[in-house]
Amino acid sequence: MAGQGKSWGLLGVLVAVAVIGWSTQHSSHQQAGSAAARPSSRSASAPASASAAASPSTPSTAEGQYDPADFAAPVERYAGQAGIDPQLLMAILYNESYKPHDPSFERAWQKLNPGAAFGIANMHQATFDEVKQGRSFAGSSWEQLPDDPDLAIESAAWYLHDLATDLPAHWTGDHSKDELLALGYNTGPSNMMAFARGVQMGAQAQTYLDTLRQNWAKSGKAVGAA
Repeated sequence: MAGQGKSWGLLGVLVAVAVIGWSTQHSSHQQAGSAAARPSSRSASAPASASAAASPSTPSTAEGQYDPADFAAPVERYAGQAGIDPQLLMAILYNESYKPHDPSFERAWQKLNPGAAFGIANMHQATFDEVKQGRSFAGSSWEQLPDDPDLAIESAAWYLHDLATDLPAHWTGDHSKDELLALGYNTGPSNMMAFARGVQMGAQAQTYLDTLRQNWAKSGKAVGAA
């Protein structure tokens, strides 16, 4: 990320006030092991996608407030290409919608918190740079994510695909495959594997899982799941 400017002025004040509002309410969602903090190591090629040709989707409301269901079409498209459950991908977008996703807000917040994530799927740079290797969006930049929801959805879909390759054929406990992948998205592959072995999760991971379950039914409705 480029260096910070010398003066924020009114924008900085407004951003700081806005950030305090949502970060106080949703601090449990911001975890050190979130979707991009611990990328998995792989560079396997994947089938080409239509990201470069498709026009980015746009939310239905301004200033970062939107309904993830607005992105049902790209969710279904990229989930299909990556071989993952579209309901899972949509549920993750709902989980990650706690934070305003206006591009200007995201970039301003990034100056205050250089470790912040970008895009509607809240992906960190390290994960994006790992996931894009060998894929049709390899020439894309993490800095594009705030302006390109389709790219954010596509990279999230392939990250879930990569996490799925790490899961063993059998695991301990009653978590479903989709739940483990969501936990991997939020906490990283190593924690996902630990949960698959039956390791008890902490409060933040449990909150993320509880939120996913709360969002599951409306996510299925958004993508037309039975």
